[in-house]
Amino acid sequence: MSLSVQDQKEILRRRTFAIISHPDAGKTTLTEKLLYHGGVIHEAGEVKGKSGTKAATSDWMELEKQKGISITSSVMTFDYNQLRINLLDTPGHKDFSEDTYRVLMAVESACMLIDVAKGVEDRTKKLYDVCRLRDIPIFTFVNKLDREGKDPLTLIDEIERTLNMQCYPVTWPLGIGQRFKGIYNRLNKKVYFYDQRREGDEFTEHDFSGPQDPILDKYLDAETAAQVRDELELIESALPPFDVNEFLSGKISPVTFGSAKQNFGVDTFLNFFTQFAPGPKARPAKAGSEVDPLSENFSGFVFKIQANMDKRHRDRIAFVRICSGKFERGMKVGHSRLTKELRLSYSSQFVAADKETVEVAYAGDIVGVGDTGNFAIGDSISSNGKVKFEDIPKFAPELFAKLQVKDALKRTKLQEALVHLSEEGAIQLFVDPFIGAQEYIIGAVGELQFEVLVHRLQDEYNLEAKLNRLPFTVARWPRSPEGKPVGQLKGNFTLFKDMIDQPVLLLNQEWDLNWAKKENPDVDFATSISRAR
Repeated sequence: MSLSVQDQKEILRRRTFAIISHPDAGKTTLTEKLLYHGGVIHEAGEVKGKSGTKAATSDWMELEKQKGISITSSVMTFDYNQLRINLLDTPGHKDFSEDTYRVLMAVESACMLIDVAKGVEDRTKKLYDVCRLRDIPIFTFVNKLDREGKDPLTLIDEIERTLNMQCYPVTWPLGIGQRFKGIYNRLNKKVYFYDQRREGDEFTEHDFSGPQDPILDKYLDAETAAQVRDELELIESALPPFDVNEFLSGKISPVTFGSAKQNFGVDTFLNFFTQFAPGPKARPAKAGSEVDPLSENFSGFVFKIQANMDKRHRDRIAFVRICSGKFERGMKVGHSRLTKELRLSYSSQFVAADKETVEVAYAGDIVGVGDTGNFAIGDSISSNGKVKFEDIPKFAPELFAKLQVKDALKRTKLQEALVHLSEEGAIQLFVDPFIGAQEYIIGAVGELQFEVLVHRLQDEYNLEAKLNRLPFTVARWPRSPEGKPVGQLKGNFTLFKDMIDQPVLLLNQEWDLNWAKKENPDVDFATSISRAR
């Protein structure tokens, strides 16, 4: 039985994307405004909530609200311009880069957020490189135009040089900082003037005949109007019409300007996004095949696991990106790794931590499935049980520690909590062959992960734990030339085990790794390993 015409239409109206940026570029604020325009929320929250102000919807963890940063990725679903949009807000901090990488496995496009004053920052560049590696089309939103920053021509030149990416300005700012009065939409030939003293829902719209249009003199001071005219004459004469195919192939990135905080230009970006963002694409599977999103066979993969979104019920949610077909609550699916059949009885869609039961979903959607321990990150499921998607790698941690609890009776509870959090991908656990699993070694990519770990143990498990740092700084998975695990090394090196029983080498410094390579020239010391088990 093939998909109905109506089901195919539902799939074709899906748009799934992530917002990426350096910390403090305004990513979560932009997310709030997009949800506001999508009608999901009626009052946009502030990221760093002050007393009496609404907290950001996408920052649902208590520590996120305290620190004003995104610690874990959030999934939000809303409708706009007759499309169903799945928006993933990703952590910008480098300590949570693995979570962001997993999210980028689940999207068709990304919005890269640039701070007008700071330009292309380190994390932005690294996240851009991941998108390029996966051929993900990138929208660019230049944010904080209500603050002083770089002039738009200088900023675009910096983006193109730093990222080796051609930019295509879709809109153009009319002033910057206190002189920022609005934007010009180059595609529909209209200008939109805002009053910074009011929210950006209110604006004045005018047709625009070109750089010499006298409307600029009505709203801009003489110096700003002259500068805007010079800039517009330059770009209008130099740039061809927008080519959507060049965007979808990654050759150009359309650029829009605005201020997420003031809600200037966000609606313009969203309208442009819904016009040109790609829908669900064919997904590469193992054995060189591709999975058509319009296939009647339901399939998907787990890219994220989150424990304790509802602390009262100790829930555990596996986030599944649907790659093909139609999902129906209660359906039976084949689990590729466990080679057994499961019934997906509990399923939800989200606005951050707020969830509602979903009966039906389609390729392109993100569905949260209630999990009792059957799922791991990277698992594939399908209605015929034979589809296996690309593996999701986990990367080598650089910081290591052990945890102690004052109450010896809570040690077992601590070990169980650590296993839960490691299955999320929040930390990695290793077993010392001389001690065993009664005391795990904890690995983290960055310092903030340890802080989050200690906080979550207290907040979610009522465990007050003390962190004891270990001297290791290097983790590598030894592999033979054929890619198989190596269980013994020359040179008297101790091999630990990870949580899927793979041998891993933990070392104090890079010098030790160089020695191990010298002693074992035929061994590949891998920096990442597949999460598929």
